[in-house]
Amino acid sequence: MLLSPNTTRQSLGRAIARVALGVVLVVAGVGHLTAQRAEFQAQVPDWVPLDKDFVVLASGGVEIVLGLALIALPRYRKLVSWIAAAFFVAVFPGNVYQYLEHIDAFGLDTDTKRLVRLFFQPVLVLWALIAGSDGRRGDRRVEQISPTR
Repeated sequence: MLLSPNTTRQSLGRAIARVALGVVLVVAGVGHLTAQRAEFQAQVPDWVPLDKDFVVLASGGVEIVLGLALIALPRYRKLVSWIAAAFFVAVFPGNVYQYLEHIDAFGLDTDTKRLVRLFFQPVLVLWALIAGSDGRRGDRRVEQISPTR
């Protein structure tokens, strides 16, 4: 069972946070590939040396894979959560770019809204790290991946 603390050695609250983040990532990833594609392209900074559409499609694919892994692979939740946190850090420059360039996307049509959004990125990083932990003291490392665990 995806949320069973007994099978994953994770509290029910953290298991819910993990699955919820997984769902958010999958939904966002699908948005990259479909209806919100143009809005995501507008967030790719001009200094990125890759085609904006490629960046959006690739990052959407990464989000879908990370989301599905958080949901379906609880055994690897610590590793996946750290990768998700790193992903949120890696895409942060796009949020800063949107703010600095005054780009309207996702209903963020004022500088104030875009600035407020910047403060939510650390929340996503923290959410990922909490969702992957088991809440025990000293749970600050990524567990060694082992199929016997």
